Parts: sequence; structure tokens; C-alpha cells
Amino acid sequence: MSDIDLSNMEQTVMELIINSGEARSYAMEALAAARAGDFDKADECIKSAREAEIRAHSVQTQLIGLDMGEGKVPVNLILVHAQDHIMTSMLAKEMAQEMINLYRVLNTNGIKLS
Repeated sequence: MSDIDLSNMEQTVMELIINSGEARSYAMEALAAARAGDFDKADECIKSAREAEIRAHSVQTQLIGLDMGEGKVPVNLILVHAQDHIMTSMLAKEMAQEMINLYRVLNTNGIKLS
């Protein structure tokens, strides 16, 4: 989304939810791949998670810029829900990356968990 149209906030909020949900799903897929020892797939999934996270963050940043701390963007329950999705997906990606690093160390030392 290049420019946000405040008259269609439902579409904007859905874009936040969809992109952050995609980021979370890729993070979980990356974690499963690492647990199975497929670190190439894990790296691909983390890259895809990062790309989806960037798309969601871009929309979020545009909304913040439009609002400018002046209450121009209407805050409702669905927007709060979308923000929750963004934060959850960011945390999931960060934790997945840390766990993937642990799986790599374990794998290097000959310890398999799957």
C-alpha cells in the first residue's frame, strides 16, 4: 500500500492483520524447519517473515505519520487488534530466530531434536 486512505480504514486494518499474520506463519514454519534440521528452508522462511513484517510495519508507520499524535486516525477495537497482531508477529519472528540459532548449535554438536 503506497498511500493510506482514511476513508477505507477497514482495508488498511485488514492489510495490517494479513501481513502480520503471514509474518507469524512464516516464523512458525521456519522454526519447524529448523527443528527438522532444514536450515536452508528455515532461513528462507525467516526472510519471508521479515518481508511480510516490513509490509505491515510500513502501513503502521504511515498511520502513525498521518495521525501525528493529534488523533486524526480513528482508534477502534479492530485497529487495536491489528496492532496486537503486529507486535505478536514481531515477537514470534525474533523468538524463532533465537531458537533457530539454538537448533543450529545443537545440530553442529550432533544433537537432533526431531
